Amino acid sequence: MKPEKLLRKMFDAAVEAAQPKHTIAAHLPKPPKGRTIVIGAGKGSAAMAAAFEKAWKGPLQGLVVTRYGYGMATKKIEVVEAAHPVPDAAGRDGAARMLAMVQGLTKDDLVVALVSGGASALLSLPAEGLTLEDKRAVNTALLKSGAPIAEMNIVRKHLSSIKGGRLAATAYPARVETLIISDVPGDDVSAVGSGPTAPDPSTFEQARAIIAKYGIEVPVSVARHLAEAKDETPKALPHARATLIASPQKSLLAAATIAREAGYKPLVLGDSIEGEARDVGFVHAGIALQARRFGQPVKPPCAIISGGETTVTVRGQGVGGRNVEFLLALALKLNGAEGIHALAADTDGVDGGAEVAGALISPSTLERARKLGIDPWTELSNNNGHGFFEKLGDQLISGPTLTNVNDLRIILID
Repeated sequence: MKPEKLLRKMFDAAVEAAQPKHTIAAHLPKPPKGRTIVIGAGKGSAAMAAAFEKAWKGPLQGLVVTRYGYGMATKKIEVVEAAHPVPDAAGRDGAARMLAMVQGLTKDDLVVALVSGGASALLSLPAEGLTLEDKRAVNTALLKSGAPIAEMNIVRKHLSSIKGGRLAATAYPARVETLIISDVPGDDVSAVGSGPTAPDPSTFEQARAIIAKYGIEVPVSVARHLAEAKDETPKALPHARATLIASPQKSLLAAATIAREAGYKPLVLGDSIEGEARDVGFVHAGIALQARRFGQPVKPPCAIISGGETTVTVRGQGVGGRNVEFLLALALKLNGAEGIHALAADTDGVDGGAEVAGALISPSTLERARKLGIDPWTELSNNNGHGFFEKLGDQLISGPTLTNVNDLRIILID
């Protein structure tokens, strides 16, 4: 099998392993005496809702919010589509309706929350005194700052009326059972989608420190809200429980299985790799070259696999995209080394702000670019990975995958 086809087969296997239709039925909560209310948000929430409806035997009603283009047909659970990564009015209104749905419940009722990556931007219900425009401004600045997702979510939680456990707190005394598709390093349930139904250990003080750390200019209303710190997130929610139904590690192992079947020895570096995407690319190149030259830490033919969520501090005129930035840096450091091909893509089908999952590189990548008059180092400096791979015709365009377990990086060494 050609390396490009094997790389795509591994990506598809990783995505398929995270599909709710395969995982949700095994994690259904105990039916309640009273009502069942299904709520949720994220890029996988519509697929989760469809799978839950199919598996659940009793009556139910509900609402989930997903990204535009990620909706699915459902019968009992309404699906609302909204903007991601920068929130819009549809997400705000959906979040407000969702919060209203879980008010006035009893201890005999059950709230099932279906949460996946992307929920933080999709559930954008500003805290009292803030506007959607305030949140959009802060969110846009955070996305360009290079802050890791964990820090971004701390700020988001403290500007929200629904995140950081506030949704579960509103549902009390009803039992809250959350089913989660994780897209965060370490599978911290309080971080997935900014944890709308999970206790939150972070504080207003931490949120202020993050704003200061990255030099983010925030609206006056946001600065005042963070300084007053009147409504801290709940630190304990004894009526709420979370269950992980899909994770980055499970998807990495699915990709590793395909590699092994094709005759490549897989080496999984980890599911929680973070840092600047270009720096991670340089490091991965060093590992790949060591394997090719000396058979360390794994002998070829091999597949070096990693997951997690890197960041891009956008300083140039490009749109960023952590997977394409990683690949461009990787290609530059590999410098056309023979027998090395690679893929990096986001399992949700969207890398940064572009409707492109990622891209692929080969030993000919730099040579082909230079023949087209493209300087790869200039493109990297300009954070223009998407433009670079578009010109080469090496983009990986999957369309909406209806799930999200973060990034997948694969280096094949023949």
